[in-house]
Amino acid sequence: MSLLSKFEPLRAAHSRLTKRGHDPFSVVFEEMVSSTEGIMQGRRTVLLGTNNYLGLTFDEACIEQSVEATRRHGTGTTGSRVANGSYDGHKRLEADLAAFYGRKHAMVFSTGYQANLGMLSTLVGKNDHLIIDADSHASIYDGSRLGHAPVVRFHHNDPEDLAKRLRRIEKESGDKLVVVEGIYSMLGDSAPLKEIAAVKREYGAYLIVDEAHSMGVLGERGRGLAEAAGVEADVDFIIGTFSKSLGSVGGFCVSDMEGFEILRLACRPYMFTASLPPAVIASTRQALATLQGESGLRAQLRSNADQLYSGLARLGFKLGPEASPIVSVILSDADKAVAFWNGLLERGLYLNLALPPATPNSSAFLRSSVSARHTPEQIDFAVRLMGELGRQLGLLEAMPTEVGFAARGKVPRAAAVSDG
Repeated sequence: MSLLSKFEPLRAAHSRLTKRGHDPFSVVFEEMVSSTEGIMQGRRTVLLGTNNYLGLTFDEACIEQSVEATRRHGTGTTGSRVANGSYDGHKRLEADLAAFYGRKHAMVFSTGYQANLGMLSTLVGKNDHLIIDADSHASIYDGSRLGHAPVVRFHHNDPEDLAKRLRRIEKESGDKLVVVEGIYSMLGDSAPLKEIAAVKREYGAYLIVDEAHSMGVLGERGRGLAEAAGVEADVDFIIGTFSKSLGSVGGFCVSDMEGFEILRLACRPYMFTASLPPAVIASTRQALATLQGESGLRAQLRSNADQLYSGLARLGFKLGPEASPIVSVILSDADKAVAFWNGLLERGLYLNLALPPATPNSSAFLRSSVSARHTPEQIDFAVRLMGELGRQLGLLEAMPTEVGFAARGKVPRAAAVSDG
């Protein structure tokens, strides 16, 4: 027996998965051609599983700001802000985020995962209560484990069940903190935030909304679900990430709560992690400015999401409950899901494979994430290819193959215009 023997069941499951084809957890791209296309094993591949919602990873202004910051300030900070001090860019980015959300305070973390890990483990203690949606992201679960507060789960997107759980602990001492997500990362469904906010007010709880997948996607200004639902005043903390719509890496929390700044000394994942390098800070600031200045990107993103969702729905695939930039095909047969994913990748389409037990209801998902930079031709290619292969695998009723990209076996080129 070795120290790693405990992982033998996981190793065996992974081995069975990789014997069926590619390893979905170790995909390597030799080159990134654009925000929507890469090269894998010498083959042009449409990227439909990257969370690159606004396609800003190849934005020329973001790249130039990143390069200039590296030349001026070096490649890294080599320590935490508490120990090594902040760079001017850190403070400017926090000011930008606070202004964007109309909040007094902002705090930047080195990853979105750490933002949840830090805030959830710090805000509530052993005499408080943390109430989370059952389908919460792993970072929310891990943040709840790192802290000392008792954790209560309520049924996914169920305000009535949330009210029931709060009612049970209403008379217990301590604060109650409710955590939900703007858009959930597996199925792309959004929280019923108006109703949840009403429950929060009724029971005197606090509310965190993780807008990781909804920042830059929802709301008139792109501030997320809280803005779209008209309940920003009811949200005490907004957590988000830079690794989706802003095309970089990092996380943040914004709030109006008095005394917020003390969290920099109380939050261990903030205190003991090296701060973001100048290049990332600079590109993120530029991406935030682009998000605010180019509302057409959100309109194009919505159009692309609708095109993919409606196209797959017409073919007869079972999808998530609403059209969003996350479009997941839900399958009951995990083996066929693996074969489906491998077949798509071999034909030039990359998306995400999600398998039980990491998925709701023990289903298997083929998860797509749409970008504003996808062309209609690329989305049409994805729909046609998924339809053709789905019929071959018996996932759809047999239908005559339409003449299109999939039938011809060609990957569409990106649009002639630059991603920048």
